[in-house]
Amino acid sequence: MRRLLLRWLANAIAVYAAIALVPGIHAGGGWGVCFAVALILGLVNTLIAPLVRLLTCPLILLTLGLFALVINALMLQLTASIAAWLGLAFAVDDWPAAFFGALVIAIVNVVLSGLLGVNRHERRQEPS
Repeated sequence: MRRLLLRWLANAIAVYAAIALVPGIHAGGGWGVCFAVALILGLVNTLIAPLVRLLTCPLILLTLGLFALVINALMLQLTASIAAWLGLAFAVDDWPAAFFGALVIAIVNVVLSGLLGVNRHERRQEPS
């Protein structure tokens, strides 16, 4: 449960960073919207992104993994659509904003996950 909450917090901070750094990403309502969008993004990345990655696996391999950035941008645009449907004040204007926003979210998530120790137990190995 602690890991899940830390991942949600890291994701919310990453969404806030994307809103602050990328000109085409807008949100209103402060941290509440960031936490709601982080929850939606987490669900989209858990439920839909693996299927999309599986279906586009040959393209991901052909581009040496760079197509995964395109998939992340698509997942961010889908998150913005779901947030708008739910009445949240979160919008991604265009494709470059989605691409760079997804890149910022990924980088901030990696850094925060390392600092918060979210995956620390996975790195530990049992002594044999």
